[in-house]
Amino acid sequence: MLHNYLKITIRTFWKNKLFSGLNVVGLGVGMAAVGLMALYVLDEWSYDRFHTQADRIVRVVHYAQWPGGNLKLAPTSAPFGPALKNEYPEVEKAVRFSTEGGGQITFNDKKIEVGNIFFSDPTVFEVFTFPFLYGDPASALSKPQSIVLTKSVAENLFGDARKAVGKVVEFSNRFPNTVTGVIEDVPANSHLQFKALRSLPANYTSGWQSFELYTYLLLTEGSNFKTLEAKLPGFYQKYLKKELGEGVNYRMELQPLRSIHLHSQLDYEISPNGNARTVSIFAVVAALILLIACINYVNLYTARSLKRTREVGVRKAIGSFRQQLIGQFLTESMLMTFLAGLVGTALVVVALPFFNQLADKSLSIPDGPTTVLVVGGLSLTLGALSGLYPALMLSGFRPTAALRGQVGSQSGNNFFKQSLVVFQFVATIALIACSGIVYRQMEFVMHKDLGFNKEQVLTFHISSDETRQRVEALKEALLRNPLIQSASAASNPIGNNNIGGNGMFFEQNGAISEGTQVVQKFSVDSDYLKTLEIKLLSGRNFSESFKSDLFGAVLVNETLVKQLGWKEPVGKRVKYYIDQEKHTAEARVVGVVKDFHTYSLQHKIEPLVLQMPAPFEKDNVYVRIQPAKVTEALAYIRSVYQTFDPANTLDFHFLDENFSHQYKAEQKQGQILLTFTVLAVLIACLGLFGLTAFAAEQRTKEIGVRKVLGASVASIVLLLSKDFLKLIVIAIVLASPLAWYAMSQWLQNFEYKLEPAWWVFALAGLLAIAIAFLTVCFQSVKAALTNPVKSLRSE
Repeated sequence: MLHNYLKITIRTFWKNKLFSGLNVVGLGVGMAAVGLMALYVLDEWSYDRFHTQADRIVRVVHYAQWPGGNLKLAPTSAPFGPALKNEYPEVEKAVRFSTEGGGQITFNDKKIEVGNIFFSDPTVFEVFTFPFLYGDPASALSKPQSIVLTKSVAENLFGDARKAVGKVVEFSNRFPNTVTGVIEDVPANSHLQFKALRSLPANYTSGWQSFELYTYLLLTEGSNFKTLEAKLPGFYQKYLKKELGEGVNYRMELQPLRSIHLHSQLDYEISPNGNARTVSIFAVVAALILLIACINYVNLYTARSLKRTREVGVRKAIGSFRQQLIGQFLTESMLMTFLAGLVGTALVVVALPFFNQLADKSLSIPDGPTTVLVVGGLSLTLGALSGLYPALMLSGFRPTAALRGQVGSQSGNNFFKQSLVVFQFVATIALIACSGIVYRQMEFVMHKDLGFNKEQVLTFHISSDETRQRVEALKEALLRNPLIQSASAASNPIGNNNIGGNGMFFEQNGAISEGTQVVQKFSVDSDYLKTLEIKLLSGRNFSESFKSDLFGAVLVNETLVKQLGWKEPVGKRVKYYIDQEKHTAEARVVGVVKDFHTYSLQHKIEPLVLQMPAPFEKDNVYVRIQPAKVTEALAYIRSVYQTFDPANTLDFHFLDENFSHQYKAEQKQGQILLTFTVLAVLIACLGLFGLTAFAAEQRTKEIGVRKVLGASVASIVLLLSKDFLKLIVIAIVLASPLAWYAMSQWLQNFEYKLEPAWWVFALAGLLAIAIAFLTVCFQSVKAALTNPVKSLRSE
C-alpha cells in the first residue's frame, strides 16, 4: 500500500512540476528560517547555564527614586558583598568584580594589549565554573598581585600556555603580577567576558556610594533568593539609609544568574545584554515565515484539488475508502515536506556563515542524531498538519458528483483560501513596516545632536604614570602641528557607557543637604569644552590661572540644575567624599554646561558634575583633528606620543565609533529583521505567483472568449489582479496596528526615540501592493497574450 502511495505521489509531483517546486522551495525557505532562528534563540537562552552552581548564583542590583531623579544600577560598591555575607546566613560566598584591570601586559620583550581584564575576589572559582588547565583554583587569587590568564592570552604571551604558571608579567604602570593559573577561554554564552582575572586587594573597600563593582552571591543549598530579597529592606535601614538621606525610595534586588543576559537592562551593565522581548519577536517572525510557507502549500494544494475531482471519483467508484484517500494525500504532503526539510537543511548549512556574521554569533549545527530527528520530525509534522485540510476536503467528494466534475459550491473553500492569503500579507506588511521603523530609529540615533561635536575627535588612553604627569607638555607638542585643532585631558572617554555614579551632597536652601544624590562624575581639564565644542550656558569655564579650581570648582549640567531646582546655580556649594574614611571636600559651582550625552541614546542624560583632574587622573586624551588629512594627523599623534612614552603602543578610538558601538546590537537586530522580511516577501510572492498561475489556467476559456470579443491586455490583467489586490488592502488595515504595537515595545529600549509615523505603514502597504501587483502581472500578462484560438481549443 505504501509503495503504491509513493508511486502515485511521485507521478503527481512530476505532472505538476511548477506547483510542486513552488511548495518545496517555499517550505524549504521557511524551515531554514526557523532553523537559523532556533539556533539563535537557543544560544541566547543558554547564557550562563554552563556554571554548575548557576541555580544558586544571584547578582545584587539596586534601584532608587527621589524627587526629580532616579537610578537603576547593575554595579554596587565594595562594602556590599562582605556585609551581605556577614549579615545573612543564606549567603555562602560573595564575589566582586571590577572591570578596571586592563592594559598593556609585558613579559620580557613581548608586549600585548589586553582590554577585558577584571579584578576579582579569591572566591571567584568557588562560585563560578571556569575550568582550569593549569594551576590550583583554590589558591589562584589568594595572594596579592596574582593573575589568572585565559588560554588564548597565555598562548599569545608565552607561546605555550603550559609555561605560563609562575611567570611574572608587568602591566604598563610597572605593576608586577604573578601568573597563578590558566583557564579555558570564557565561553561566548557568558555575560562575564574577560581575558584575565587579577586579585582584588585584600580587604578592599570604598564608600557605600562608589558604585564601581559588581557583586554576586552564592546562596546556600535550598535557599530561595526571593526569601532573602524580602529581608533586604533591613539591610538598607542598617547600612544605607543614613548615607542616602531622607526622601529616597530605595530597593535592592537579586537577579538569578541565568536571567541576567535576557532580562537585565540596567545602567552600567558589565557587558551588553540581550533582550528577551527582542528574542521573542525574532522567534515569532521565524514562526510567521514558516506559517506563510505552510499557507502557500495549503492554498496551492486546495487550488489544485479541483483538477483531481475525477481522480477521486474513479478511486471511490472502484472501491477506495475515504481513509485510503486521506492516507494517499497525507503521503503526498509528508513527502513534499520531507523534500522541503532537505532543502531547508541545505540552506541552513549554506547560510549559517553569513547569518553568524550578520548576528555577530558563532552558531553551529549540533552533531548527532538529535538534529536528524528534529528535522525529520518537523518535516513530517508539518506535512501532516498542512496536508490534513486538503486531504479531508478532497476525500469528502461524493463519487457521482466528482465523476461529473460537480463538487458543489466552493464559497467556503474560497473564503478559507482568501483568509490565508490575507494572513500571509498581514505578516509580510507588518515585517516591512517594522524594518522601516528600525531603520528610521537607527538613522535617528546615529545623527542626533548629542550636545557636542563628535566628528573628527579621537581619544587614546595613557598607561604610563610618568606620561600622565607630563600631559600638558604632550598637548603642547601636539598643538604645534596645524593638523591638530585642539587637545584636552580627562579621566574618562565618553560613549562607552562605563562612567559610573557617585553620591554627592548639594546645597539646598542655603545649607548642604544631609542626604546624597547620585550623579555622573568625571574629571576634565580647561580645554575639554573647547575640544568637544560643548556650550557653556552660564558662569565660567575651568581656568589654569585659578589654582583653587583644581579641587574647589565644579561644572554642572542643565539636568542637575533642573533636578535640584536651582534658580542661580553659579556659586552653589557641593560636597563630596575624598577617601574611604569618608573625609569630605567642598567645591563651588563655577559654570553650567549645556546637556550633552555621555552615554548612548538608550540612556537618558543624567545629572553630571565635572571636576578638574589631578595629575594621575589625566589618563585619557581627546584630540580634534583636521578632517581633510586624517591619516597624516594620526601618524603625527603617534610619532609625538612615542617621544613621551616609547614603551607603550597607542590605541586610537574615535568618539563617533564609541557611540556607534553601543548601537551594535540594535543594528544587528535590524539587519536580521530585514533579512527575514525579504524571506517573508519572497515566500508570499511564490504563493501568489502559484495562485495567479492556477487562476489563469482555470479561466483559460473565459480569457479566450473575452479576447475574441475585443478585451485588451490591460483589462485581462485587471481581471486576474483585482481580487488579489483587494485582499492586500485588507491586509494593510490589519497589519498596521500589529506592527505599531510591536515596534512600540522595541522602542522602549531607547530613552530618545522617533515615534512610529503613519507614513511608514502607508509606505509598507504601497510597497506590498507593488510587489504583489508585479507578481500577479507576470502570470496575468502571460495569460492575456496567449492566442485566443489556442485558449479555446485547449478547452
